[in-house]
Amino acid sequence: MSHDYTALARDLGSKLADFRREIPETMKGFGQMSRAAHADGALSNKTKELIALAIGIASRCQGCLAFHSKALVELGCSRAEFMEMLQVAVYMGGGPSLMTAAEALQAFEEFGGEAAAHA
Repeated sequence: MSHDYTALARDLGSKLADFRREIPETMKGFGQMSRAAHADGALSNKTKELIALAIGIASRCQGCLAFHSKALVELGCSRAEFMEMLQVAVYMGGGPSLMTAAEALQAFEEFGGEAAAHA
């Protein structure tokens, strides 16, 4: 595992800023959809971020690993919560998701998840 998820989030964030300038209506629509999807309702924002990351793992999306792991750390996700999400993602996606789940744990720890207690 050789990804620098902090740098990946920063670099992708820079490109997304380009999108906001060059395709503003698309990004405005995506932002509105994101805000609506993440609003607390029957499910908390943290639960929704856990779901989003599980889907990112199944899709093998490196950017998703960076952005959603960072968001989960900021939302106070515990390592136990994170590990249970990984368990479900692996169950649903099999061996390839197991490899991506290991990368997701790397991202969670890189962003200081539960102070990277098991580093």
